[in-house]
Amino acid sequence: MAGEIEQRLSQLGVTLPVPAAPAANYVPFVITGNQLFVSGQISVSPDGTEYKGKLGAGLGVEDGQAAAKLCAISLLAQAKAALGDLDRIVRVVKLVGFVNSAPDFTDQPKVVNGASDFMVEVLADKGRHARSAVGVAALPFGVAVEVEAIFEI
Repeated sequence: MAGEIEQRLSQLGVTLPVPAAPAANYVPFVITGNQLFVSGQISVSPDGTEYKGKLGAGLGVEDGQAAAKLCAISLLAQAKAALGDLDRIVRVVKLVGFVNSAPDFTDQPKVVNGASDFMVEVLADKGRHARSAVGVAALPFGVAVEVEAIFEI
């Protein structure tokens, strides 16, 4: 029987993808004490659709928000792989969002809201978190957004 968080995902029509394997020399997550650190997840959907490019140079804020939401879905997929049961999540402690940005693009916080809003939609108050939203010149594979997370468990 699915837990509360997975039931909420189902109600939202979200199916967690198979967690992505690391693309380099790192692990997808680390548990230490009562914290779960999940490595950065990129904006690629389970069907392989990618949000690639720069925000402010071909991609708009709504595109970036959709990309950030995909990252959040992948973060939860990694958390499920790490924990076995998403109901073990006590809260989202922090998200760090990296936005592939044109030099004059300054709406990184609006873009990363795509991940933040999704976490709150799924986890309610447990999804509220501290956050950073950073503009960068490039991201791996040319993706638009990457988000990493720290969860309390």
